[in-house]
Amino acid sequence: QVQLVESGGGVVQLGGSLELSCAASGNIFSPNGMGWYRQAPGQQRELVAAITSDGTTNYGDSVKGRATISRDNAKNTVYLQMVSLKPEDTAVYYCLYSDWPANKYDYWGQGTQVTVSS
Repeated sequence: QVQLVESGGGVVQLGGSLELSCAASGNIFSPNGMGWYRQAPGQQRELVAAITSDGTTNYGDSVKGRATISRDNAKNTVYLQMVSLKPEDTAVYYCLYSDWPANKYDYWGQGTQVTVSS
């Protein structure tokens, strides 16, 4: 089992920035992939950003140019920074941890609410 502890989120001003972090512990895979997905009410869960343990990144189209994902492999922690927040960024953000590249196992965090307020 892998445990994920998410932090960050909350209410953010329109045009502002946010930082989320997610720390993994337990049965750590090597190599692995970590990332963030989000789900707004009535919408499907979508990719925000992902990063593999070798540093390869992938971003969702809706956040390209506004999001930066990074990780600290020694701490098994992934970070997401987003700027120029828009109302449509309001969603529950979920951390994902997987046994990339096999992608046979994946673990999800409980989610953290991000609300962009004007």
